[in-house]
Amino acid sequence: MPDLSKITNIEDLRVIAKRRVPKMFYDYADSGAWTEGTYRANESDFQKIKLRQRVAVNMEGRSLRTTMIGQETAMPVAIAPTGLTGMQHADGEILGARAAKAFGIPFTLSTMSICSLEDIAENTGRHPFWFQLYVMKDRDFIERLIERAKAANVTALQLTLDLQILGQRHKDIKNGLTAPPKPTIKNLINLATKPRWCMGMLGTKRRTFGNIAGHAKGVKDLSSLSSWTAEQFDPALSWADVEWIKKLWGGKLILKGVMDVEDARLAAASGADALIVSNHGGRQLDGAPSSIAALPAIVDAVGTEIEVWMDGGIRSGQDVLKARALGARGTLIGRSFLYGLGAFGQEGVTRALQIIQKELDITMAFCGRTNIDEVDSSILLPGTF
Repeated sequence: MPDLSKITNIEDLRVIAKRRVPKMFYDYADSGAWTEGTYRANESDFQKIKLRQRVAVNMEGRSLRTTMIGQETAMPVAIAPTGLTGMQHADGEILGARAAKAFGIPFTLSTMSICSLEDIAENTGRHPFWFQLYVMKDRDFIERLIERAKAANVTALQLTLDLQILGQRHKDIKNGLTAPPKPTIKNLINLATKPRWCMGMLGTKRRTFGNIAGHAKGVKDLSSLSSWTAEQFDPALSWADVEWIKKLWGGKLILKGVMDVEDARLAAASGADALIVSNHGGRQLDGAPSSIAALPAIVDAVGTEIEVWMDGGIRSGQDVLKARALGARGTLIGRSFLYGLGAFGQEGVTRALQIIQKELDITMAFCGRTNIDEVDSSILLPGTF
């Protein structure tokens, strides 16, 4: 096991991940749409929010434990669904789920994962996890996918609402993104500089979209998978589909991708258990506000009717605390998790979670609070949020 004691922040993990992960997959994780303005704002807008430092306050007996949709968590953080996670590191989704299980936080598997629902169930002792669903035009496939999620011991479904069409991601186009990578000269030269990644991939059979290949009609190889995926995102997705999926699923439902108060009210009225204020990591509508900027108005509008969470730009425990102070019952981390995974595999994910937990704990104490459930906007400096 590598000595990670000198890895003190998420940026350390990002730098190592960039060195170890093939360019097309690192760029896929660490980029946004068009000018990447919203992607950058997700992170930089957190820095504008300032904290009130308190002194001579008893800091003993601190607790970060809380709940998200009734599930106890070690801190108000879950691992967000991220596509192609198994291309950041071999068997990446399995490693992430194992790290989350050991740490005591929820793990969310993406529809566009490399490891399948069944892989996660088989390799985590059927420990409960969450599953993120994209609505495809092939509704029969969606019905079968939901049944597979139930069989795999999924306890909550995250329905993503903001990917009816794909945002313009320039780096993915220029890199010719595919999973697995095509054996072009450019790719082979880059892969030659990533021996650890290549050795990991040689040791696994999981190299393409595990939830789709072999399950969707007409998908038999990489070519047919690529064409099927490109055609299947449904631009006609509506609130009627949300109602249909809620009835079909019958369990805890989380709606991901809400950025507008009007949509938040519709989400609350749908009967969902939680909504996630999210702009898809700045990967869809460039020019939209950051998630943290959109959060307060949505909390004010529906925070008493539905659990409001957020994702986007979280790179530290301080960011988690600021989101909590602005009303988010929970947060989700995507890139921070992927940096750890790409850098050191499962141990890197664990280190990322340790870093966030420690920063959250220490910052909360400096702000004069000892219990995460007592944190509110009074810990923030007026005029900065």
